[in-house]
This record gives sequence, C-alpha cells and structure tokens, in this order.
Amino acid sequence: MNTKRTVLSTALWLTAVAVAFAADPNVGSWKLNEVKSKIAAGAPKNQTVVYTAVGDSYKCVVDGVDGTGKATHNEWTGKFDGKEYPVTGDPASDTRSLKLASPGHYVLSNGKDGKTIVTGTVEFSADNKTRTLTTHMTDAAGKKVTSIAVYERQ
Repeated sequence: MNTKRTVLSTALWLTAVAVAFAADPNVGSWKLNEVKSKIAAGAPKNQTVVYTAVGDSYKCVVDGVDGTGKATHNEWTGKFDGKEYPVTGDPASDTRSLKLASPGHYVLSNGKDGKTIVTGTVEFSADNKTRTLTTHMTDAAGKKVTSIAVYERQ
C-alpha cells in the first residue's frame, strides 16, 4: 500500500510541476519587434530571448547586439523569486534577479560588482503572445535612460 501511495504522490507532484512551468508565460522563444519597440540610442538590443524550464529553475539565453552593434550572448539560470543569480557572457552585468509581482507582471534587476545597474518590468499581453520589457538605467554620461522592448512569441 505504501508503494502505491508513494508512486501516486510522486506522479501528482511531477504533474503539478509540469503544469506550473507550462503555464508560465516566459517559457518559449521571443523575438524583438524593433518597429514596436522604443530602445534608447546606444542601448543594447536583445534580439532573441529563450526561456526553458530546468528542474525547478529557468534558463534564459539572450542573443543581441550592444550599443555599438557588436554581437552579444549571455545566459542566466535562476528562479523568479527576487534573488540574484549569476549571469555569464554579459560584460555589463554579473547578476540578474526576476520576481513575479502579479500574474503576467515581473520585476527585474541586473547588477554589476554588487551594485544595481538596471531595473525594469516584464509585462505579458492577455494572450501571452507579446512580452514587453521596460528597463531603466544610467548611461556612461550619467543620463537616465528608459528603453521599451516588445517581443513576440515564436
């Protein structure tokens, strides 16, 4: 009887985890729609963003260009719990934090050497086919810069 109960409990737990990840609007491939976006001059452009579930975390792979047009690639694996997790491949940041604030609304920050350098939000359309990333940062001249990047699900 205990074996059946254990197998059933495990199956239910795995199903719940799979459903939770499948329901997350982040999971999938996203492509930047430059026409709908308002990216500040000289700001980086993340042209593609891909989220996959990895165990109880998420892996995010970002490909784009920096402010000069040079190709960039960075990766982040973490949870949407507001804690900082390491970023690899991004010379501008070494940590990233995402937190679910409300359904379809996330808050984020990127850090470098223990200091927050980018803050922002991620909003999903009602049908989860559009993802809007709004970021706030300070440029090299000390000017506050806001960019709005609109992504479409692929």
